[in-house]
Amino acid sequence: MAARVLVLASILIFSCFAETCYGAISFSSLQRTLVVTASHRQGLLKAGEDKITVRWGLNQSFPAGTDSSYKTIKVQLCYAPISQVDRAWRKTEDHLNKDKTCQFKIVKKPYINVNETLEWTIERDVPTATFFIRAYALDSDDHEVAYGQNTDAEKKTNLFEIQAITGRHVSLDIASVCFSAFSVVSLMGFFFMEKRKARKPQQ
Repeated sequence: MAARVLVLASILIFSCFAETCYGAISFSSLQRTLVVTASHRQGLLKAGEDKITVRWGLNQSFPAGTDSSYKTIKVQLCYAPISQVDRAWRKTEDHLNKDKTCQFKIVKKPYINVNETLEWTIERDVPTATFFIRAYALDSDDHEVAYGQNTDAEKKTNLFEIQAITGRHVSLDIASVCFSAFSVVSLMGFFFMEKRKARKPQQ
């Protein structure tokens, strides 16, 4: 019995130690070593239609070898503060495991030490909100070690708005009209046939 308790206690201590070492990565501890830009058409962007061109790369003002531990790059679409107000499911937390700022993956790929560009079509499930783009550099354990974003530290500049898909698709409207027309024609045909059947006994 005592041995079992000792084993359970050891597992608990190890779990807490592991979370402290690996799970409790804070955003404030990361260096902003990546340069990220986003370009798109002016005005309100539409989910499922419009595209955003994202560019990222290492800030060349940092010394050589800064990115020696970078193995993967993860680019995400993130909520701006104005779209997080009174929305706990979008809340920013310094503890990255609890942070809900960036919920939409744009791309995750091996890191290379060159400037990269990606044209991304806004996904259809993106809700109406104000956003920015953030990129994380991950190490060999898939843990965040650095970041970059297309806005300032307060997340107030270079923001953009996206409108969610709200209306019906054109093809659905056409199908609905065709079905309605078919229903009306069928109903008229039914009444015509019934009227003819009613006249036959009288003849």
